[in-house]
Amino acid sequence: MADLFDGYPLGEQWDEMFGGPAQPRAAYLGLYGSLQPMAADELAARADLLSQTYRDAGVTFAHAGEEQPFPLDIVPRVIGPEEWAVIERGVGQRVLALEAFLADVYGAGEVFDDGVVPRSVVTTSAHFHRQAHGLVPPNGVRVHVAGIDLVRDEAGDFRVLEDNLRSPSGVSYVITNRSAMSQVLPELFADHRIQPVDDYPTRLLAALKASAPSNVADPTVVVLTPGVYNSAYFEHALLARQMGVELVEGRDLVCAGNQVSMRTTDGQRRVDVIYRRIDDEFLDPVHFRPDSVIGCAGVLNAARAGRVTIANAVGNGVADDKLLYTWVPDLIRYYLGEDPVLQNAETHRLDDEDTVEWVLDSLAELVLKPVDGSGGKGIVIGPRADERTLTELALKVRARPRDWIAQKPIGLSTVPTLVAGRIAPRHVDLRPFAVHDGSKVWVLPGGLTRVALPEGELVVNSSQGGGSKDTWVISPPRTSEPAEPDLTRVEFSTEDLAAIAPDAGPLNDLAVGQSQQQQQAGPPC
Repeated sequence: MADLFDGYPLGEQWDEMFGGPAQPRAAYLGLYGSLQPMAADELAARADLLSQTYRDAGVTFAHAGEEQPFPLDIVPRVIGPEEWAVIERGVGQRVLALEAFLADVYGAGEVFDDGVVPRSVVTTSAHFHRQAHGLVPPNGVRVHVAGIDLVRDEAGDFRVLEDNLRSPSGVSYVITNRSAMSQVLPELFADHRIQPVDDYPTRLLAALKASAPSNVADPTVVVLTPGVYNSAYFEHALLARQMGVELVEGRDLVCAGNQVSMRTTDGQRRVDVIYRRIDDEFLDPVHFRPDSVIGCAGVLNAARAGRVTIANAVGNGVADDKLLYTWVPDLIRYYLGEDPVLQNAETHRLDDEDTVEWVLDSLAELVLKPVDGSGGKGIVIGPRADERTLTELALKVRARPRDWIAQKPIGLSTVPTLVAGRIAPRHVDLRPFAVHDGSKVWVLPGGLTRVALPEGELVVNSSQGGGSKDTWVISPPRTSEPAEPDLTRVEFSTEDLAAIAPDAGPLNDLAVGQSQQQQQAGPPC
């Protein structure tokens, strides 16, 4: 019988499935055994069915002004229980440290007085908003949802590439990937103990309700979207639907007397928590851009008065600035008294003349990133850039070194991927999603694996032609024999009760003149 993985090439990068030719790593033994005897044409047929399932469900993202199906590769990525335990601890640790830093930035500022981080790093950040100073959330949580981007280096170690604390997107694809894969390859799920992902909306809703003003017994939560033209609108609609809350636009909200309400067919209804998916600059025209028509005037005043909670908090972007990223290991030690569980990628900040000159002399060997970029925009991979690109980059770096960081290139790990009817290695990253409810940080098992589909490509963002994979976190083996069942009780697992998300409902009509502002939240991932 033909081997699906015959001729699979292993390069210099860490391959997550194979440690050597036809030698699967421990976490992949089960998947390898299930896929190996499958014929290539059968897997391709399943992949076509998977793609059709996604199209029928309306799973899309907006790119270049058009809605496109989000590519989902049929070969899942597998993470073993020991590996996941490290990721889970490291992500939670990072979120808690950044949470404490944000409280300091918009509060006492002791981190600056103690010399851990220069004050100028914050005050020169494009995402530092003085309007948020002194605004203390009801339960102290500013980072309700975080997306921490990880890569695996040449030695197989997970490293943090960047933090996303404003409105990280992509979790909808984690949920829909799992639903689609379970339909197309049900036999694989029967053979593996995979941790579920379908309880994310429940966890998120609980965290949002926990953040409501303390005098509210039954909080009303809404999801605030820029509208149907936004690249992540599919996600906004799916999360609102699965949490059972209203999906609203700025025009649906009104603020009077520091109380936010939404317009309904039965009149106005009080709103206690706004899970906003709008950038700070467009959220409140009273304090930010006065020409914004997608926000709600006065919402920041209402938050300051303690009448409504904004999740994620205004001003969070100062903590996911890529320059601040270089200090996060120090912040973990400062606030938590612990060493970082997950290390940063090797990064150089351009904060002195000698470093700037060294970077300028080494542009062809480094990766340069704008500190406030997203979606892979503006990144220059020196070893792959032409002379003209490097010359233009040098001028930008010399003019504004604060706007850039330099990183040593990382040979991103590879995972087997179905490309043009054959299995081939493709580079991947991982975005675990963390939800903070004020008492603990819960990390969604797995997260979003993004895969660079073009051969040799290192930029995995969907806006740059990337796709995704279903990410399986395998449960640890049972340590003892199960107890005799209690026949007086009937129990169901989360998987048994999970329902496949219905496709997106009818879209509201919007004025065409709003479309440009509605896209300000950036690419989905």
